[in-house]
Amino acid sequence: MPIHDWTRVDAGIFHAFHVHWLGEISGSLNGGLLPSGYYALPEQIAGGLVPDVLTLQRPDDGSSPAGEPVGGVLLAAAPPRVSWRLRSESDAYAARAKAVVIRHSSDHRVVAIIGIVSPGNKNTRHGLRAFVNKALDFLRAGVHLLIVELFPPGPRDPQGLHKAIWDECSDAEFVLPPDRRLTLAAYIGGPVPEAFVEAVAAGTALPDMPLFLTPEVYVPVPLEATYRAAFGRLPAYWRDVLERPQPAQ
Repeated sequence: MPIHDWTRVDAGIFHAFHVHWLGEISGSLNGGLLPSGYYALPEQIAGGLVPDVLTLQRPDDGSSPAGEPVGGVLLAAAPPRVSWRLRSESDAYAARAKAVVIRHSSDHRVVAIIGIVSPGNKNTRHGLRAFVNKALDFLRAGVHLLIVELFPPGPRDPQGLHKAIWDECSDAEFVLPPDRRLTLAAYIGGPVPEAFVEAVAAGTALPDMPLFLTPEVYVPVPLEATYRAAFGRLPAYWRDVLERPQPAQ
């Protein structure tokens, strides 16, 4: 299924889709993609909190803290097939108000977050700054991120949110191709963040993207399959609006 042009509907319709998509991604991860000991939940990301305080009550079951995951894909053995792989010299990027949060069951700490960008994250200078700051907080705390941005760049982020984030940690140039203005970015958190970035466009399919559980191990997230399932849960009226051919200019 090609990516739809979400600028054709108001933010409330995208929000409804966004909620369904988070549920589909979470269910897919819990359905066998995540290694034993990890779980995913759609959660509210509290403003101003850094990941080390975003913890759930741990049952006293005597389990030990997490080691290396059993399962997943070794980065060294199978690097993600993306157009850019970037490394900063300090730190970097992202999460938003509602996201899929991946925790380890030994201590329920946050290890990774999947965030789907909404218009409110970039419609104002404050919203953009808050998104960038929260992203940096998570990465500095060692939380890995996957950011999905299906809205084109605007005046406040002319090269997309990845560029806005990466400028905070590197002087390396990043320019989106003129025919692919939507961004998918997976980040390894820690003192030296690394980014795996792919550019896509409305009308093209979504590739799988890596979600890192440790700096060495990731799982592929089936963005296309979960997008298709979530889109099918929208009312038929709005599916028709998004799939209707646009009149010639």
